[in-house]
Amino acid sequence: MLPTLSDIESLAREAGDILRTGFIPRPGFEGSHQVEYKGAIDLVTEIDRRSEAHLLDEITRRFPDHRIVAEESGITPGDNCCQWFVDPLDGTVNFAHSIPIFSVSLAFSVNGDLKFGVVYDPIQDECFSAEQGVGAWLNGAPIRTSAQAKLDQSLLVTGFPYDIRTNPENNLDNYGRFAVRSQGVRRLGSAALDLCYVAAGRFDGYWELRLSSWDVAAGGLIAREAGALVTDIEGDTDFLKPPYSIIAANPHIHAQMLTVLQEDAR
Repeated sequence: MLPTLSDIESLAREAGDILRTGFIPRPGFEGSHQVEYKGAIDLVTEIDRRSEAHLLDEITRRFPDHRIVAEESGITPGDNCCQWFVDPLDGTVNFAHSIPIFSVSLAFSVNGDLKFGVVYDPIQDECFSAEQGVGAWLNGAPIRTSAQAKLDQSLLVTGFPYDIRTNPENNLDNYGRFAVRSQGVRRLGSAALDLCYVAAGRFDGYWELRLSSWDVAAGGLIAREAGALVTDIEGDTDFLKPPYSIIAANPHIHAQMLTVLQEDAR
């Protein structure tokens, strides 16, 4: 038995309700979160765990034979032909600091091909979704990438790895290159939303290094179905393989971004 896109949208909205209910609109208001550190700046809260527990319970109840790859609990064994990618709260640092930029990200693949992707922003009530070969939508309305053809007139977005303090591959050099070649570079703190904003034409391009599959699976499909070229930083269209780097933009901007990123290899 396979899920429908509607099934996945419903799951994302249910998890989004958990995030919205648990969100503290300003620091110190109505208590504080239970924050644990997985690394120097890598956080997890009780709301991450509550959202993921709900999603895993519902997926395993409805689709008990499916394999699940989730951020907090790792791999739930199952049939590799049917696989879920679950990020219960993408943007935990924002969430913990009362910044209302975060999302739920769910993707489903069949035999290694991404079939459905959903990213839900519970604060803005924006549900981005896509079906392989069919299209991408925001709250049911079709979306497309921007038509911008010039990198120096593009607004870009990126992110940085959690080991930025110790790993030389921390993306700061690339940030500097794009900062002087574009209209501007933003950092929102949610890779899933970054990709969806490219899909909706809000950003012209996105790149990032050292991600995880659950960060990019849903958003990558949504951007691709909205007309973006989505690859790793080597230009390979299989962006769901380690070490999980990504570029997403319309074909004009993608080619120019790839050239900038490959400067480091010269």
